[in-house]
Amino acid sequence: MIEVTEAGGPEFLEVRMTAPITESDYTDVLTPAIDRAIEQAENIRLLVILDGGPGDFTAGAMWQDSRMGFKHWRGFDRCAIATDDSTMKRLISMFGVLMPCPVALFGLSEADDARRWLRESLGSIQIDAVDDSTVCVRLMGKLDSEIYEGKSEDLDNLLAGKSPFGLVIDLREFDGWQGLGALRDHFAMASAHVGQLTRAAIVGDAGWQKMASKVGTHAFGVNAKHFGADDFDKAVTWVQTGA
Repeated sequence: MIEVTEAGGPEFLEVRMTAPITESDYTDVLTPAIDRAIEQAENIRLLVILDGGPGDFTAGAMWQDSRMGFKHWRGFDRCAIATDDSTMKRLISMFGVLMPCPVALFGLSEADDARRWLRESLGSIQIDAVDDSTVCVRLMGKLDSEIYEGKSEDLDNLLAGKSPFGLVIDLREFDGWQGLGALRDHFAMASAHVGQLTRAAIVGDAGWQKMASKVGTHAFGVNAKHFGADDFDKAVTWVQTGA
């Protein structure tokens, strides 16, 4: 059985699934509810409370689940799943990273935590001018697609009259992207200004960040260099002077 309720507006849906879960539960209840919500709100945040495991889905239900995911691929803004089933947790952990939106996993007793997560800000982007030709972009926390809304315009306004410019990317408090959609939006914002960029310093201690500086150099022709978290001031000086 599937029950769907609004939780504070059409953009917030709660879905409770209890065994047995059949194909008609999807076609008659869940899919129409999501269609209506996306028509009203464009992007929705979804809480799924799953009281069961894979064996509680009929074959038809599993097929409809796959079809619904592809149909609404771009319609989900954030998804929280509450379950105590260990197999479902493993499957969600494996495939959640492929979703274009953030996906978070909770236990059944943590449904209120899941509701708070759906409403809270996951991270932030701070864009500041260091001087007339240097900009610092600071990424903090866990970023989803929503956080990029308006930031491209902020960067455009800040860079007006700053061509060429140097960039410091501060990743000291960055915890990563939530979903492929956020990563896509990040590259879209960054690539729009590659032609104006002279030097880019990446500051942080994660191993992938050093590799990112090499990718930036080879893929975009940008003079990029990595600095450790304790060398922020050195990074700024290098971007400003090249020394």
